[in-house]
Amino acid sequence: MAQQDWKKSVVYQIYPKSFNDTTGNGEGDLNGIIEKLDYLQYLGVDYIWLTPIYESPMNDNGYDISNYFKINEQFGTIEDFETLVKEAHQRDLKVMMDIVINHTSTEHQWFKEAISSKDNPYRDFYFFRPSQDGPPTNWESKFGGNAWQYDEHTEEYYLHLFDVTQADLNWDNETVRKALYDVVNHWIDFGVDGFRFDVINLISKGEFKDSPKIGKEFYTDGPRVHEYLHELNRNTFGDKDMMTVGEMSSTTIDNCIKYTQPERQELSSVFNFHHLKVDYVDGEKWTNAKFDFLKLKEILMEWQVGINKGGGWNAIFWCNHDQPRVVSRFGDDSTEENRQASAKMLAIALHMLQGTPYIYQGEEIGMTDPHFDSIQQYRDVESLNAYENLKHKGIDEEEILTILGQKSRDNSRTPIQWTSNEQAGFTTGTPWIDIPNNINKINVEDAMEDEHSILQTYRQLIALRHEHDIITYGDIEPMYMEHPQLFIYRRNYQNRSWLVIANFSKEAVKLPDEIDTNGDIVIQNGTVENGEISPFGAIVIEHS
Repeated sequence: MAQQDWKKSVVYQIYPKSFNDTTGNGEGDLNGIIEKLDYLQYLGVDYIWLTPIYESPMNDNGYDISNYFKINEQFGTIEDFETLVKEAHQRDLKVMMDIVINHTSTEHQWFKEAISSKDNPYRDFYFFRPSQDGPPTNWESKFGGNAWQYDEHTEEYYLHLFDVTQADLNWDNETVRKALYDVVNHWIDFGVDGFRFDVINLISKGEFKDSPKIGKEFYTDGPRVHEYLHELNRNTFGDKDMMTVGEMSSTTIDNCIKYTQPERQELSSVFNFHHLKVDYVDGEKWTNAKFDFLKLKEILMEWQVGINKGGGWNAIFWCNHDQPRVVSRFGDDSTEENRQASAKMLAIALHMLQGTPYIYQGEEIGMTDPHFDSIQQYRDVESLNAYENLKHKGIDEEEILTILGQKSRDNSRTPIQWTSNEQAGFTTGTPWIDIPNNINKINVEDAMEDEHSILQTYRQLIALRHEHDIITYGDIEPMYMEHPQLFIYRRNYQNRSWLVIANFSKEAVKLPDEIDTNGDIVIQNGTVENGEISPFGAIVIEHS
């Protein structure tokens, strides 16, 4: 690819544990990914992004790294990964690694050195603070509880914005930064093509004092974060043909413009999650709630227009390993007809936006939430903790399972349904988590043979992005933002105009009288007849 072609790229996210198992142990592995590279080439994507595959105690699914230079034996060997990169490149697929440099596992050698003695030079790799009266501040961990943990051996507290086994690194220490640049450069030299940087906007901490906002204002988009990201860029990937994306926690449009403006030399693109909180109640995730459609449109368009005007770049996505399946969340999986229609509609609505689209494994065949009916089927520690917390609040079992069925991270972590055979063709053993009971209707093998499948819609959308610059570079014009059922916007570029209409309703909806449906159809799902668009219909029309 040429230097800027990454902007026309599509990324496929792989959660290795649930992708493809070649050993029969019930968990996916690197050789399983190699086996399916031909399928990914068939799909047409440009990059594959692997969630962390480094050595890790796996307290947070690999986002707690204990050795940046070793491959987790659970997934395979360094030779397996070398083969994966080589085989991917032979198919014109690029490989993006997921890397966590805000924190390490407390099993990392750096941290072990840090707690061995207050005089150890690695002490300053982390944030240790003395305190006689409990934790140094009232900051809360993202995983619940106070963000400071007491170390009995050195009689000080260390900062962990996430799990107690994930200690935050001190980026103010130049030695830390250089050590992390060595990590990134190691994998660049290995041959990878890009990086997804986990919670990268939290690396710069400000003042350490009590907060009415549980501490977020002191470390989110912190005081030196842009300086540090520019320095990371200049010392590692900045002069190479690589794509980078930063996961941004509770960020702002203004900061994300700065993170991604090319002249600032920080990152290629950014993830934000504001649009995936529209089914929360007053910011609370663990609630039984339908999504707010108008809020969803408002947030998507605010970011689209804002980033576009500012010269930055979005990553656009519905799903990932931490989010429920979109067809169950914003579509309708209650009937096969509605599942197919709403999955295609959601794909068209997203892929016509500006930014780099991310497809999460199984999304392209319309995989659904598993609809587990027992707490014993859940594996995610966050979900199990939520179950206990909700139980403690007196909420009845049925309601708790309904909430988990909507919000659990396990909803997206069930194995890919490759075939309708036993265990969905994922493993010859017992899968680490239950497989949904809809494999007869939802699997890759059947989708490849059906010319009208959801998979074929995704292939078409990827091909359109590669072919038409209007999708990548065109301005975006939000329309009819108050319409309660339709998501409508226009893309404009070099005297071309594409009108995008998506019906988020399971009913046929009358189009606004001013809408001109005459023109060349770019892609269509459902029908437009007598001024109405069919249930979960979507259409893109070119007006010259």
